[in-house]
Amino acid sequence: MLRGGELVRARDAGSAPVPEPPATSPSPFARASGGGARPVDRVVSTGMADRLAEKAAMRRHRVRNRVLAWAGAALAVAAVAWAILFSPLLGADPAKVEISGEGTVIDVAQVQQVVSGVEGVPLPRLDTIGLRDEILELNGVRDVRILRVWPDGLSVALESREPVAAVPHEGGFALLDRDGVQVASVEAAPEGLPEIGVALDEQGARSLRAARIVLNALPAELRAEVAEVTASTQDAVTMTLRDGAVVEWGNEEDAALKVEVLLALRALPENQAAALFDVSAPTMPITR
Repeated sequence: MLRGGELVRARDAGSAPVPEPPATSPSPFARASGGGARPVDRVVSTGMADRLAEKAAMRRHRVRNRVLAWAGAALAVAAVAWAILFSPLLGADPAKVEISGEGTVIDVAQVQQVVSGVEGVPLPRLDTIGLRDEILELNGVRDVRILRVWPDGLSVALESREPVAAVPHEGGFALLDRDGVQVASVEAAPEGLPEIGVALDEQGARSLRAARIVLNALPAELRAEVAEVTASTQDAVTMTLRDGAVVEWGNEEDAALKVEVLLALRALPENQAAALFDVSAPTMPITR
């Protein structure tokens, strides 16, 4: 055992010094008062972990809200689509169908019967083209326009094939429209309707067409004065007016000029008693 002086001399002689632990170096153990060692609690910061957990929770919350929002929107769209396309809310109601333009030859009851076939069909799904085709097949219908009237009505605007002439046929008269379509058969010619004295067959087809073209070319006030139209050929159309005057019209050419010439001739005072107006050559008319 060395004494204090000897220990000092030994250090001075170059013996290796015994290192002392730094005061600031961490030590995992602390010495207890009775000897032995005990573990020292290490303090670990949990701030970063908390923030990450919070961000993950917020992300899950946003995803859940987005999914719920999309699901709610899909359900709302499905409900609206069902209400519009399949529910009776917008179903067509035949009692709320407005029919106009039936004229004198269309049977409104037939039109109503066709429309009743779409009862209950939601208006957005209503096949207006198919319905229009069905109505066009009815007698006397020249054209039709169908409009939806929300929430459950329809507007059916008809264009009637109004007769413009009566043609003797099978002991009665066939009523023809401006297109030559037969719209009705009657026993006697209606009052005020011009008669066409041409056979309703293949032999008289050209003459009948020429007579119809002449009638269609006349203004309403002049056509109302026509009592009868005859045509021995398609180039020899003759009209008899209700006052007894005869109009030699000729063929269908220069119809507009012939109308002007005929109206001018009939307006002259000296022609009030004329029995014949020949406008077959409109630039050289003849009055007798």
